[in-house]
Amino acid sequence: MKKRVKVGFSTKTVITDTTTGQAKASARLGLIAGKGSYPVLLAYAARAAGVTELAVVAFDEETDPVLRDLATHYTSLRVGQLGKLLSFFKGHEIKRAIMAGQITPGRLFDLKPDLQALLLLAKLKQRNAETIFGAVADELGKVGTLLLPATTYLEESLAPIGPIAGPVPNRHSRDDLAFGFRIAREMARLDVGQSVVVKRGTVLAVEAFEGTDAMVRRGGPLGRGGAILVKVSKPGQDFRFDVPVIGPQTLQTAHEAGIGIIGCEAGRTLLLDKDRVKGLAETLSISIVGLSDTKK
Repeated sequence: MKKRVKVGFSTKTVITDTTTGQAKASARLGLIAGKGSYPVLLAYAARAAGVTELAVVAFDEETDPVLRDLATHYTSLRVGQLGKLLSFFKGHEIKRAIMAGQITPGRLFDLKPDLQALLLLAKLKQRNAETIFGAVADELGKVGTLLLPATTYLEESLAPIGPIAGPVPNRHSRDDLAFGFRIAREMARLDVGQSVVVKRGTVLAVEAFEGTDAMVRRGGPLGRGGAILVKVSKPGQDFRFDVPVIGPQTLQTAHEAGIGIIGCEAGRTLLLDKDRVKGLAETLSISIVGLSDTKK
């Protein structure tokens, strides 16, 4: 059965989880905070939703220090100090937690795990982000902390289907969006990366370990203007610790690289700081489009 990629207007798909409502009813929340604005925006959203006690685990030289002022309890750890993370949440009786923001990829090669992290790593047959963070979630569960989807409190920022901001793409650009979506989904299925840059039916760049921004800087100029960025989720992606994100930095990087259209998977991509993203898209004349598989 053939599939087509829908770029027209439709109803927004929302990631749901039976634990999300319970989390929002709780006044106490743990936040494992990586780099960037994502953890900060999530902290503000959680506070606005009624979270009165916020326990933040930050990482040295990664996490935005503004979170210290938003936290009720705060600790900063070295990447790999799993035992201290677990003790911190257990000590503050944190029953619900969210992981938000990335860790600089290169730091995963400079990992200095504590004893608990070493024991965890020894049990893994494959050591990648998915298996490591999945194992961390299991360890959190053992101390009574449930790891929630990273979209919790930010559901309204999930991308809808169809044009979101900027100029509406023409037919040729829509064809490239559909092409890029198919290629990106296949790369994601193979666990290579989740973003591609394309132009006129040609793949200019595929994301791998370097991340989306570095891939855009590499692939965008090859199109000499008019290239398209497409970003998707992985099949069966665990949204507790890995959510595709389009933020202001994505748009700025795309603009500098000569990319004029960004396609993202609807209902499974966060528009980080949504109003700012939309405004910046208009200013830079970058189209943002929500994409989704539909079957013929």
